[in-house]
Amino acid sequence: MNISGLIITYNEEKNIKACIESMLNVCDEVIVIDSNSTDNTVEIASSCGAKVISQKFLGDGPQRIFGIPYCKHDWILNLDADEFLDHDSLSLLKQGIFENENYDAYSFKTKNFFKDKIINFSGWYPDRKVRFFNKKTASPSKDIVHQKVIYTNLKKLNTHILHYGSHSFHQIVTKKMQYAEWNAQQLYSQGRKVSPFKPVLNGLVSFIRCYFFKRGILNGIDGLTFALTQGYFSYMKYACLIQICKENQTNNS
Repeated sequence: MNISGLIITYNEEKNIKACIESMLNVCDEVIVIDSNSTDNTVEIASSCGAKVISQKFLGDGPQRIFGIPYCKHDWILNLDADEFLDHDSLSLLKQGIFENENYDAYSFKTKNFFKDKIINFSGWYPDRKVRFFNKKTASPSKDIVHQKVIYTNLKKLNTHILHYGSHSFHQIVTKKMQYAEWNAQQLYSQGRKVSPFKPVLNGLVSFIRCYFFKRGILNGIDGLTFALTQGYFSYMKYACLIQICKENQTNNS
């Protein structure tokens, strides 16, 4: 297959072997850009046949962009270390039909798991992600968090990737807080300013959307919990931005 696999990692010893093995079903090389892991990620990845390059973390998008020149093929499958191709996606990519189509990027539906349960409510499904693209005309954005692939012509697939990124509520909240801080930094660097009401308004709207319009209300305590988590992220993103603005005003005065 003329596909290069690309993964960015930091302390992913629990996931990296399964991720690489999943990729090798359709890729003839896997490139790992590792952010100086302190566990056994590098050793495991190397033992699985991946080429590992160490690079201090540059941000979500920039880290992926850094890895692209190491990929020998134009078509790149760019999964996170806790993502794996589902059977339907493996079957589709093995057919190689993308080589004869006019698309330069493909998005997959994502099955997000909490422990061993699929979360298909509160905005967690289909949760489309562009994970397959042609580097000649498509590329990850430069966003430091929640990067997007910039493409010319996208095809939305009905096949899936499996995402095992959530093993406890503590992990989810910790990750959301980290993303909120990164997002706030990015918004500040773009010159964004918000009113004091923005965190409350966005947090409330996000909760209502996830709980009522995206079926959280039909899924008991789990539906409420995940809707609250989404609202918390929206609230904290703008609360952190306000705090950053205040701190920089103080430092510059």
